[in-house]
Amino acid sequence: MVVPKAEVEKRMKLFAQTCRRSGLKMTHQRTEVFRELATRDDHPGAETVFREVRRRVPAISRDTVYRTLALLEAQGLIRKAEILFNQGRYDANTERHHHFVCTVCGRVQDFYSAALDGLPLPRSLKSLGRVQSAQVQVRGVCSACAAGGSKRRRTK
Repeated sequence: MVVPKAEVEKRMKLFAQTCRRSGLKMTHQRTEVFRELATRDDHPGAETVFREVRRRVPAISRDTVYRTLALLEAQGLIRKAEILFNQGRYDANTERHHHFVCTVCGRVQDFYSAALDGLPLPRSLKSLGRVQSAQVQVRGVCSACAAGGSKRRRTK
């Protein structure tokens, strides 16, 4: 699924505003790392972001990409979700949403549900600490894998 151009522009505008507000330099490298995430909905890992940005910015280092991802996360511009095998996957969609994870190919897809957003959290969580956010992760076989009959499993 392609992120609509209007949504990409909205995300890029938020990136620029956040950089100005926080006093961060809006470097070409930071912009390209964020743009890579703003245009995608597949929640890529850091190595995928590095490979894709490096096609456009050959001089970018792996360290710069990792540091930029951490900075973008600290600024609230992206979210890191540890979805598969504790591998961090990044998402520029910071609106409240949930994830469908394909157990065959590893694809991660956003979905929205007012019903899930409204689920009350158990009182027992108070003894564990203060909840800052909650989301539901649903695991199953995506339509493409179901149609293709793939038997290769990536997660449990």
